Amino acid sequence: MSRLPENFLWGGAVAANQLEGAWNVDGKGISTADCMSAGAVDKERIYTDGIQEGVYYPNHEGIDFYHHYQEDIAMFAEMGFKCFRTSIAWTRIFPQGDEKEPNELGLQFYDRVFDECLKYGIEPVVTISHYETPYGLVKKYGSWRSRSMIDFYTRFCEVIFNRYKDKVKYWMTFNEINCISLHPAIPTGIRIGTDENFHQVTLQAAHHMFVASAKAVKLGHAINPDFKIGMMMLYPQTYAETCNPLDALKQMQAMDMQYYYSDVQVRGYYSSKAKKMQQALGVKLAAEPEDDAILREGKVDYIGFSYYMSMVASADLNKQVSGGNMLKGIKNPYLKASEWGWQIDPVGLRLTLNNLYDRYQLPLFIVENGLGAIDQIEADGSICDDYRIEYLREHIKEMIKAVDEDGVELMGYTPWGCIDLISAGTGEMKKRYGFIYVDRDDEGHGTLARSKKKSFEWYKQVIASNGEKL
Repeated sequence: MSRLPENFLWGGAVAANQLEGAWNVDGKGISTADCMSAGAVDKERIYTDGIQEGVYYPNHEGIDFYHHYQEDIAMFAEMGFKCFRTSIAWTRIFPQGDEKEPNELGLQFYDRVFDECLKYGIEPVVTISHYETPYGLVKKYGSWRSRSMIDFYTRFCEVIFNRYKDKVKYWMTFNEINCISLHPAIPTGIRIGTDENFHQVTLQAAHHMFVASAKAVKLGHAINPDFKIGMMMLYPQTYAETCNPLDALKQMQAMDMQYYYSDVQVRGYYSSKAKKMQQALGVKLAAEPEDDAILREGKVDYIGFSYYMSMVASADLNKQVSGGNMLKGIKNPYLKASEWGWQIDPVGLRLTLNNLYDRYQLPLFIVENGLGAIDQIEADGSICDDYRIEYLREHIKEMIKAVDEDGVELMGYTPWGCIDLISAGTGEMKKRYGFIYVDRDDEGHGTLARSKKKSFEWYKQVIASNGEKL
């Protein structure tokens, strides 16, 4: 007998801008992700000034899911996917972001994708805004700095909610919304000047996103009461380095900055601690009188989150820092790390599930989890990614314990990058997550041919057994 619910949503997760390609096809406009060149984040590769001549932009072709979606979804179905988490590219629907009428060819593409999923009994799980903002809105309005973005976003939501109301049940308003406080250029295209208060800009932008999310939730429920509309956050499980109370205080403060984002979307208001945090950071939010009611009436139905690694907080500022996934913390001597320095912590996933469920008592959805690694193709064409299987197996074990032993209400599990795609953080292709290998390298060379890794068959049996065969 399975320890997970019978209707548990096993699947995989991707983002439109990291795999679709076809960046300027069928009327699609330029998004901030289209202005992200190859290379590391610290090389200021993001949104310099639109598209530059002679610069390589990996996502312009991605893995060409736009023309391979039938083949790819068939492979997902072969693995037994119950759901497929993807996103809708905003600029396929509103190329500049502020048009009055949507682009019909863009809408038709997602009709085809969702129909293909439903043909195999795969539920689409759709992130409305996943790390791509119409570049026209960045240039014209300053992105989410401007309150005008709320109307543009809700118009986008109204169109896709009505168009896909009978095809999509599960939605999330923003991907990793708390990442605006970590690297605002990636989720929103916002660049912050050295003469600006970083927190004033990011928390004001976040307020506009909170209001937009709440309006979208209310709108979605009016269009289809069966919609399940969630929020989505990056969850950085953080430990105090020692039992020194000052370390514990640092740990609490680190997590408070992340809960700031989930608290508003789940509870529908800013807590007294959140308001004190704003004061301490010199932030004065510009808000409209109706915002309190909007936030209250637009609380989310569930919490989606990404979990890859854990962090350590210390009051000792001289400690060696370890980075990963836009985060920085002290190295944990009890954990191994990935090739990219991400500290691997399966038990941290169980703690994460408990922390979120105890705090909010809302259904949870693990919508990203996985191991980025360099995969080697053997002479016979096989790819033996035992390291990925081990990572996922250990995390699934802890996930099941959280449900079976701790009573956490969990909707599903969609490992990140179920098919190899472009890295959001670095633009690399060699940092692979998928069960399906795509023949493409960091320079954009390759046939784009798809092939199964060892983890493909392993995950297939995991799904078939509802997590009992690991």
